Amino acid sequence: MSANQLPSGELETIPGIGPSIGQDLRDLGLQCVEDLAGKDAQQLYEALCQLRGGHIDRCVLYVFRCATYFASHRTHDPESLNWWNWKDGQTTQ
Repeated sequence: MSANQLPSGELETIPGIGPSIGQDLRDLGLQCVEDLAGKDAQQLYEALCQLRGGHIDRCVLYVFRCATYFASHRTHDPESLNWWNWKDGQTTQ
């Protein structure tokens, strides 16, 4: 990836995204990193809760925040690539 391009590739190339959350994102209609650029993590989380028919651990929201940050920026603060830094009330947001 050059400095003037947004990240691209498979969802699992995003820090914090493994097979399970990658599948959650695909179930929401997102197939690759580019599909996440500009998305609202809260809306994705709420859509996943609705799709699954109930509450989902809030840590998934934090991972979605990290993932949308990664997909939407050309350069990344290393601390912002850790999903736990995206918890409610953290300064990363």
